[in-house]
Amino acid sequence: MIELKDAGVSFTSGFTLQPVSLRLAAEQTHVFLGSSGSGKTTLLKAILGLQPLDQGAIHVFSHQVHAATQIAIARLVGYVPQDGGLFPHMTNAQNASIGGRVAKLPPARQRQRLTELCALVGLQEADLERFPSEISGGQRQRVALMRALFNDPPLIVLDEPLGALDPMIRTKLQADLKAIFTRLKKMVVIVTHDLGEAAYFGHTISLFHEGRMLQHSTLQGLVQKPSDPFVTEFLNAYRSFDFSRWLEPAP
Repeated sequence: MIELKDAGVSFTSGFTLQPVSLRLAAEQTHVFLGSSGSGKTTLLKAILGLQPLDQGAIHVFSHQVHAATQIAIARLVGYVPQDGGLFPHMTNAQNASIGGRVAKLPPARQRQRLTELCALVGLQEADLERFPSEISGGQRQRVALMRALFNDPPLIVLDEPLGALDPMIRTKLQADLKAIFTRLKKMVVIVTHDLGEAAYFGHTISLFHEGRMLQHSTLQGLVQKPSDPFVTEFLNAYRSFDFSRWLEPAP
């Protein structure tokens, strides 16, 4: 579980992340949604201990987030950045198994884990001997997911993981990711600006705007009980979005 109590951040530039209080349950996928500069990535960095708080507190699986606990929290988190964040001079196998080497797992166990994860994420083992530049963007994201999962952390964090992919690859990877999250029953936090992605993945959605978390609820809650006029404005921007596909019928 992740718990935030009045967690706020201020920058000398003038941007402020207004205090956020919420609880994110384990074994569910939670989405931080909003446009660029809304505060969603700042909050994610604060949860990971990469952005100090100016007020309040954050607990990640009973660890309070601060400088002294950053290493302990890092061991609980698998991170997938937007572009995969793979090292170009390493093979995909070396990229995927970085966590195993840091944890000093026996080489045989690392090879076994790579085989297991290839099957899980739908990557050919032959692709592991290639370099990131030699595989597609979707495959690179699969390698990045393998790296995040390598040491079996309880929390997986994805920051705009699919934004740079073309629509067909993105749709396939979305389906694969959702199946993986369901199978593993891990806690997942996804940062995105895309409402469709939020609807597809999120058990809960937190909508951010200009440094404020306007609402934390299900998609149904955002649509039927908006807490702020901007929530409705944001949803209305997706005129072609088929909300009925995601909403439960009225009783």
